[in-house]
Amino acid sequence: MSGLHATGFPEEQVRARARNGTATVFPAADTYGGELFGAAHPAPPDTPGTPDDLDGLRIVPPVFMPRRLEKLIDLGREPSHDDVDLTGRTGGFTTRLPLYLSAFGSTRAGNGDLGPASARQAARLGIPMVIGENMVPVHGYRRGADAGTTRSALLERIAAYADAVPDGIGGVVVQQSTEDADSEVWNLLYSDPGTRSLRDSGRLGFELKVGQGAKPGLGGMTVVDADEARRLAGQFGVHDVLDDPERRLRCATPGTFTEEIVRQQLRFMRNNFPLARTWVKFHPGRDIARATAVAWAAGADAVTVDGAEGGTGWAPRVFLDHVGLPLGECLRRIGPPVGDLLVTGRIWEGGRTMRALALGAAAVGLGRAALLAVDEDPEEGLIRLVDALDLELRLLISAVGKYRPADLDPADLWDPATPPAHHPAEPSATHTGDLR
Repeated sequence: MSGLHATGFPEEQVRARARNGTATVFPAADTYGGELFGAAHPAPPDTPGTPDDLDGLRIVPPVFMPRRLEKLIDLGREPSHDDVDLTGRTGGFTTRLPLYLSAFGSTRAGNGDLGPASARQAARLGIPMVIGENMVPVHGYRRGADAGTTRSALLERIAAYADAVPDGIGGVVVQQSTEDADSEVWNLLYSDPGTRSLRDSGRLGFELKVGQGAKPGLGGMTVVDADEARRLAGQFGVHDVLDDPERRLRCATPGTFTEEIVRQQLRFMRNNFPLARTWVKFHPGRDIARATAVAWAAGADAVTVDGAEGGTGWAPRVFLDHVGLPLGECLRRIGPPVGDLLVTGRIWEGGRTMRALALGAAAVGLGRAALLAVDEDPEEGLIRLVDALDLELRLLISAVGKYRPADLDPADLWDPATPPAHHPAEPSATHTGDLR
């Protein structure tokens, strides 16, 4: 060793790359399935240079509240946060809250006990659940000696949800990636007797996956052992880049999309699965406003957008740190949505949820937060997490003098980085609220 040192330079990272090569592009292989990745720098809102300025927006109640007066007249008493109504429609489904369980797919974290436990709790909450890509290509549609009765990981999750959800609310949405399409995942589910009750009641949906926030422009990535790598080599790219003889990197393709391909895919979904809801998921690309507009114009029931803070089971570190628009910027670029906009990205409490709703989202997704909550308590963890979020959201919506999430708008937020002259004008008072 020469004893050479580099002042003001990431010396340790460089030396690690010199020792371990391509393995350093990813998190440590032995953390796969046991750690959740995303939002590389969750700095406090007042920290200079915070990557996501959604947290930097202040929620600002007005002094005069004409909607509160309207509510008082309607109720015959002073309204409180208990009068906030969080029920509504999310992507074509009736829901108790403006929330959904966002996608987690074929990782071990999602396919052990956490997958069915998350499904049961989401069902009890009356919120939709999204199941991520690559479930069937990796785990099969059915498995075991008796393929007619033994459920796969995908079907276990759906059954756990269907058994616990009350009639008439909620829904299950299943993603399909390029490899999923080769396995005909949607065809299998749509014709399966086990999903008939969800399908016929309008509570089954399919989501066209165009990308995800944690690694925009890439497909799914999974760490597999050598035996599984050999089994999957014909369906996926399998690479020896982890500096571990027992582990390989399995890569799904991201798919190729243009405006016309998205239109054709949505037309195919509506024509072939007329009873299913149609969702489209986009990564936080620079043309996100155009992408969402194309999907809504083509008839999508919902568009979901992962901000760059969106979590993942696995992604190259450089993507977690440097690629994709923050969720707040996605919401600004999209502007007032013309359809159901569903967003995810480091959502876990009421403040961030309300900001997203005020900027146009119809609902927000819980991903890493849901898995952590279920890991803490497989029976009640997600329920308690959502109970806390529910209370915060009711308090915040009531504080701005409104009583439905759909009534929120950008005027309920203040951006300290925006000059005062450019803040959105306060809506004029209604007749009942104008005391001049």
